[in-house]
Amino acid sequence: MRHPLIEIAGRPIGPGHPPYVIAELSGNHNGRLERALALMEAAAAAGADAVKLQTYTADTITIDHDGPDFRIEGGPWGGRTLYDLYQEAHTPWEWHPQLFVKGRELGVAVFSSPFDATAVAFLERLGAPAFKIASFELVDIPLIRAAARTGKPLIMSTGLADLDDMQRAVEAARAAGAAGLCLLHCVSGYPTPPEDCNLRTIADLAARFPDVVIGLSDHTLGVAVPTAAVALGAAVIEKHVTLARSDGGPDAGFSLEPHELRQMIENIGIASRALGAPSYRLEDSERGNIQFRRSLYVVRDVAAGEPLSPENVRSIRPGHGMPPRLLDRVIGLRAARALARGEALRPDMIVGLEPED
Repeated sequence: MRHPLIEIAGRPIGPGHPPYVIAELSGNHNGRLERALALMEAAAAAGADAVKLQTYTADTITIDHDGPDFRIEGGPWGGRTLYDLYQEAHTPWEWHPQLFVKGRELGVAVFSSPFDATAVAFLERLGAPAFKIASFELVDIPLIRAAARTGKPLIMSTGLADLDDMQRAVEAARAAGAAGLCLLHCVSGYPTPPEDCNLRTIADLAARFPDVVIGLSDHTLGVAVPTAAVALGAAVIEKHVTLARSDGGPDAGFSLEPHELRQMIENIGIASRALGAPSYRLEDSERGNIQFRRSLYVVRDVAAGEPLSPENVRSIRPGHGMPPRLLDRVIGLRAARALARGEALRPDMIVGLEPED
């Protein structure tokens, strides 16, 4: 079976390729275009493959209402209304053209999470190479269809979703013409405790959706969880980034600073290269050390015709003699000639040694 594979801006993504790293800007620009551009520069310098935006306005994602349904209880945004939060966190649409141009200058892909059909159309006009469906929108099948009809790849996060939600989203995206799909295992806790991550879900998703690229959208603190995810087969890693958590911002508390993003990218690169394939061969890096394995040696002078015994033959390092598994077979047999202490034991030095079956 062919490995699942998608392509974004000419970069192949999937098993057998280096992990694809998406730096999520979210609202960490703190309402300043120059900060958004600086975040893009930092992400590119750290080695990110893509920068992801969020394309909505407070009015396209919710309504201005302070009723209990629209007020956030608990968590990092507790006490605020949805409208108030999204007014602060949104990325102004008039910035988007400059951000896309900046991405081209930096050599990183720029795409976004649209939150309604008008955002899909807007991003399509900007030449977005892919679309991201956020976890909270995975149940919005009309939105998924609108993005998929562009014929671009779709990356979809699975936070809050059950398997039926995922299956419906994948079927809708495929039927509407998406050019390849990626599901990101995700836990929508901000931040997510590592014990809630259940990273073995990555392999399970790969088995359940064999023609879909699988990755991780991570909201834990630090870089250990995405590194482990790559070791378990994740082909895509998405992480929020900020210039400094101390600067504040809607998502700053669970975002990586540039030096941490660079460390994560180095770590997951090592994890990816270390995966390799099932192998039982001798590797080049260890070939020179095979001589230091144990083998059978004469450890005390033996006269011609004298029986070999545990006192004059032992399994020791180095490995130039007969294999230790033959020790029981040679004990009690006689020396074909005089043997000197320190000689590697060989079959021609022993009388009556039967060949192995």
